[in-house]
Amino acid sequence: MTSLLVIIVLVLLAVALWQLTKIFDLTQVGSGTDTSEIATDKDNNVQGYLMFGFLAFLYIFSIYGLLKWGPLVLHTPASEHGGEVDNLMNITWVLIFIVQAITQVLLHYFTFKYKGKKGQKALFFADNNRLEAIWSVIPAVVLAGLILYGLYAWTNIMFVDEDEDTVVIELYAQQFKWTARYAGEDNVLGKANVRLIDGVNTLGVDMSDPYAQDDIVVSELHIPKGKKVHFKMRSQDVLHSAYFPHFRAQMNCVPGMVTEFAFLPVYTTAEYRELPYMIEKVANINALRAKKSTELVAKGGNALDPYTFDYLLLCNKICGASHYNMQMKVIVDTPEDYKKWLKEQALLVQQVKESKAPAAIEGEIQVDSTKGGDTTAVAKIAMK
Repeated sequence: MTSLLVIIVLVLLAVALWQLTKIFDLTQVGSGTDTSEIATDKDNNVQGYLMFGFLAFLYIFSIYGLLKWGPLVLHTPASEHGGEVDNLMNITWVLIFIVQAITQVLLHYFTFKYKGKKGQKALFFADNNRLEAIWSVIPAVVLAGLILYGLYAWTNIMFVDEDEDTVVIELYAQQFKWTARYAGEDNVLGKANVRLIDGVNTLGVDMSDPYAQDDIVVSELHIPKGKKVHFKMRSQDVLHSAYFPHFRAQMNCVPGMVTEFAFLPVYTTAEYRELPYMIEKVANINALRAKKSTELVAKGGNALDPYTFDYLLLCNKICGASHYNMQMKVIVDTPEDYKKWLKEQALLVQQVKESKAPAAIEGEIQVDSTKGGDTTAVAKIAMK
């Protein structure tokens, strides 16, 4: 309600200012001022300097933004292909910056130099094949090179050899959480269908499929360092997007189909935490949290917990009201720790069997047959 009132007040204020402007214009009738809408040399001169002012603002703000928010961008990639993605990004923004710098400077300079002056006629070319060729061929060649390099990088990233030794993991997206399913020792995922979702079988795995007998379902993702991980992704409800920012990987999860992505981790979680830039970043975050905690405690609240870096799997599509909370912790282990962790996880088939087993009943029924129709029953029931 308060927001509505604020909007109404702003609208009324704008209408009032507009009416005051009209009244001011009416008071100037007959005063000898120039009311024509034709720009004068003075108007053009002012506009020329304003163009230079805007150019200065454009570059000052760009430089300020780089200095202010530059350290917030992602740093060292944690996947083998991440460097290639970063190179492609760096080449793209450098090209954009160079072209933008040249075109904007020339645009504002010539706007000022050839601003309207009395008696001055603009020089123009009705047709110039050389200029047309230059500003058509150069962008075409640059863009073609950029696109070819992008296609080459994308092909290398997306290519997974069928005979390659990979870890097959399914990522299952639903509002608003992620679930991971490991293919087990056979490294083949069992069939699944949303129509088979029942009880603890939240992913709809077909338990009659032989390949599903060693599948493992978890809510925390563990992957091994130095081995390619082949992700197969499904969505239960709406369009989601599996986004691993530190691994430079992202793929949409589309209802009704399986999408795929693969990457090779090069840093364990512990190793990435020890990178100099990450140590500095965590220290800065905790300094801010400590300052905020002081304010919260002073107001009678609870202090914030210290921040510890972890890889995350995020949803990069606005998939609903709790989209911001749709994330999963990703832990990159050494190959030995990964194997140890995987052996400790319960198989999905075991969980399904346990959930369907009848509740154990401890007790007995005693009957005294010597008392004709009188029967005494004593039952002791213990429910799990």
